[in-house]
Amino acid sequence: MPARKYRSLSSSAGSPRVASTSYSPVFAEEAAEFLLQLPRRRQRRVVALARQLAAHPFIRSDYALPDDSGRALEHLLIEDYVFAYWVDHALREVRITDIEDAS
Repeated sequence: MPARKYRSLSSSAGSPRVASTSYSPVFAEEAAEFLLQLPRRRQRRVVALARQLAAHPFIRSDYALPDDSGRALEHLLIEDYVFAYWVDHALREVRITDIEDAS
């Protein structure tokens, strides 16, 4: 099924902007610190995995645990990394709270 696209209200020179319906990965401080400690090649790989996760926000996780506020944090093993995240559907963001090396 093709992705649905919506026209933006603003346009320039008669050509309308098209808004994507895809989600974006957003890294919390802990996840960003983990990412910055990796060599550049592994950084690129983890970011690519995070983008894959954001492209499929409805994927079933391996397990969920509550955070301090009671929100269920999904945990998913992707290749050699465990991503802890929650999905903000209103903002179309996958909020990655933590990443652990599972290798």
